[in-house]
Amino acid sequence: MDGRDLVHSMKAVGSVGAAQGFRTVRAAWRRRRADATGLPSRGVERARVPGAVREAEPGPGGGLLRFGRSELRILVTVSGAVFWGWDGAGPEPSYALAGQCPEPDPRAVLEPDKDGGWRVVAERVTVVVSRHGGIEVQTPGGVLLRRDLPPRWWEPVEGGPARWMQRSEVPADARFFGLGGRASGPRLRDGVYRLWNTDPGGSFGPGDDPLYITMPVQLVVADAATHLVFHDTSWDGTVTLREGEEGAGSGHDRAGTSELRMEGGPLRCWVTVGPPARVLMAWAALTGAPALPPAWALGHQHARWGFGSEQEVRRIVSGYQERGLPLDAVHLDIDHLDEHQVFTVDRDRFPKLPGLAEELRRDGIRLVSIVDPAVKAAPGNTVYDSGTVEDAFVRDASGRVVRGVVWPGEAVFPDFTHARVRAWWGRRYEERLAEGFSGFWHDMNEPTSFAAFGETTLPRSARHALEGRGGDHREAHNVYALCMARAAYEGLRELTPGQRPFVFSRSGWAGMQRYGGTWSGDVGTGWPGLRASLSLVLGLGLCGVPYSGPDVGGYDGSPSPELFLRWFQLGAYLPLFRTHASLRAGRREPWEFGPEVLEHARVALVERRRLLPYFMTLAHLARRTGAPYVRPLWWHAPEDRGLRECEDAFLLGDALLVAPVLEPGADRRAVQLPRGRWYDTVTGRAYEGPGQVLVDAPLSRIPVLARAGSVVPVRGADGGLELEVWAPARGRTGTGLMVADAGDGWEEPETERYVSRWEGRRVVVAREGADGVSEPSHPVRVRGLAEGERQM
Repeated sequence: MDGRDLVHSMKAVGSVGAAQGFRTVRAAWRRRRADATGLPSRGVERARVPGAVREAEPGPGGGLLRFGRSELRILVTVSGAVFWGWDGAGPEPSYALAGQCPEPDPRAVLEPDKDGGWRVVAERVTVVVSRHGGIEVQTPGGVLLRRDLPPRWWEPVEGGPARWMQRSEVPADARFFGLGGRASGPRLRDGVYRLWNTDPGGSFGPGDDPLYITMPVQLVVADAATHLVFHDTSWDGTVTLREGEEGAGSGHDRAGTSELRMEGGPLRCWVTVGPPARVLMAWAALTGAPALPPAWALGHQHARWGFGSEQEVRRIVSGYQERGLPLDAVHLDIDHLDEHQVFTVDRDRFPKLPGLAEELRRDGIRLVSIVDPAVKAAPGNTVYDSGTVEDAFVRDASGRVVRGVVWPGEAVFPDFTHARVRAWWGRRYEERLAEGFSGFWHDMNEPTSFAAFGETTLPRSARHALEGRGGDHREAHNVYALCMARAAYEGLRELTPGQRPFVFSRSGWAGMQRYGGTWSGDVGTGWPGLRASLSLVLGLGLCGVPYSGPDVGGYDGSPSPELFLRWFQLGAYLPLFRTHASLRAGRREPWEFGPEVLEHARVALVERRRLLPYFMTLAHLARRTGAPYVRPLWWHAPEDRGLRECEDAFLLGDALLVAPVLEPGADRRAVQLPRGRWYDTVTGRAYEGPGQVLVDAPLSRIPVLARAGSVVPVRGADGGLELEVWAPARGRTGTGLMVADAGDGWEEPETERYVSRWEGRRVVVAREGADGVSEPSHPVRVRGLAEGERQM
């Protein structure tokens, strides 16, 4: 046990209280004994490198290269994505990929290269392989984007999985993003990043790593192009990053480096190249389209560990209604369960839960239930009994059911890597639906098992089905939550076929967007936690998970009125807009912070409600293109180095630039603008980019700027759809998209495209379609006009 594990364990024991202290000690020893007997000893290892290339075998989309001590398969797909795998590794099986491997590109050709190497030439990318196994990814014009040095393996002499290391170089100007949810991001500085989903055991801040969602997904942004690289293995590992320097030392550039070390699994990866939008579209094509949330899930949601009773829920809802504050959902934490047992209800505190749910639904408010994977290990518990009959729970190497300690006490864990178990678990949501719940919030699914020392998860020797292949927790850990989300999503599709499931999960892995979204987890209350909230949302979006958001106000402690308001104002522009806090934290209702904060929070809530058609449009675009709702400022101009360095503002879609206040006492802030004209959406003042401007940020609002020419679908004063158009700069045009969604269901709504332009002294807005240009389908309001100018 190292110091990091000791700190995490002490936090975990402290969070469960003294009553479970003995259980956590026993669980820790039990886990240690299981791994001591159930994990093979690595013993003596021998190092291996590929050796020299011996022969090449062309094939569809690329081919096979045989080296002295390994072989390399290269495939370029019709979408331009590149795959390569060592030692016979192919694209499948994979938990990340959505369906079968894409078709190979018939135009991609494997041909000899200089110095005994080979290369695959395709339309969008060239892959060059040296005679000793180094791999270069280049633009069609020959500009280097990435160089992988020959890999190295360490194989146990007596057999077993091989550890491996892959060192890569990128251009000196490149910057790293991604690797899942990282509180210190979104740009990843020099350091070591672990790939092991981890409950930090309490609230976290920017310095804590790893957290709940880790992914071997890097987005690398350089002057020449952007590329995404995904090493498709779910084993524990580390990524060591070092940014490059231009003109370092004797005047030569020093390349940036990424060193990946994995404890096992196949050495295989995917690379997509191009502008950020194309890269994320190709990534979504590989790993699956993001799930489309129902419209209500894009509104404001209120949660707390500690509501405790139907009366308290009614009190909170009445507080919103009496003050005229929009509210779309209320979340019930583990205190609504019977002794914290999953898929139960405490009938003393919630005697008529279905009636409460129906009452709230009539007012447009949904109930969302927490769901933990741990099942109380007690005969008489319906889920435990049915799971035992189903043989659903994870077992150890000797065949005994693995037991851990979570909120209900001694607990067992479903093996979600088995299709039969996923189907069984998915049917359990029928009980939640019968209680009136409309959405589901997965927690503790790293999975977490409290322990007095060591790792707070299952034994690494625990056995898993892994879709029939068989294996242990070393391979299954990082995909456990992904498979749990799949079980819920697919179960809900069966149970409520006419509705879009709403599932979001604390943990996950590459491809989790297929089943829903995520939230920050237990982010610490404080200004650093506020900044970490934005980092997590931006970073996850660049890994293909567009729907996420923080616990507004932080999970623990009592935020100052100013901190709560600034967090609330940021949350109003993030996909998941949810207030939440722990049992021991201060209140999070806006009226608890005084009349001034209440009025300013009302403005943020009303604006979120007004922008719901825009958020719904962004949700559809994310599903169709993979583009996140929340995008870094460099999204359209990755070659702009000034924008690459900016981490305190973001684009919401193409139209809006949001500059949250992340420091106390600020009433103005500097904003880095991309190229073009930008309007302050409150004052109407125009700013010209690129460059940095100083913008007012009074306590009443955070700066939000609209791109000139943009067409933004909003909710009008009468509740209907309206097009808000920001006047284009003279001589320029603007565009905007709208997807008019009914709010739920599976019908494919039409995407409407609008263009704004000047005709004399008038701004004209037209709808463009397959049949030509027509009048807009909705009322138009033009903003940003000077005196004497008008709309048409």
